[in-house]
Amino acid sequence: MRDVLANELWVGNAHDLRPWRAELSNQVAAVVDLAVNEPPAQPPRDFTYIRIPLVDSAENGAAAFRLALQTVVTLLREGVPTLVCCSAGLSRSPSISCGAAAVYFGEDPDRVLKEHFRELPHDIAPGLWERIKEEVANMS
Repeated sequence: MRDVLANELWVGNAHDLRPWRAELSNQVAAVVDLAVNEPPAQPPRDFTYIRIPLVDSAENGAAAFRLALQTVVTLLREGVPTLVCCSAGLSRSPSISCGAAAVYFGEDPDRVLKEHFRELPHDIAPGLWERIKEEVANMS
């Protein structure tokens, strides 16, 4: 789990959620789980857990991309410390997080990726990134 936006947004992987650890609840107030190929996490009942299963490609429908992006943007705007995670934490979670940060800051997604996510290990699927940039452009 890596903090990418000063205690506002973290990017992580499935191992950060399973099994659920109490210290996770002390760092973040919401989780957006994008891992279609992992079982749902088991957070406490009073914890905000949002599951939007995405595959690691451009094959997801536009509505799924929009829902994931808009959810993270809304959590950022509301000041809710949020963890976005997928299976390995290298493609879906950094790309959705970066796209949401681009909308939040009103900046170009490629610029946000270079400036805010440069220290974050990532291996974003090219087709996935192109679709996310299209959705960011539609949301701006």
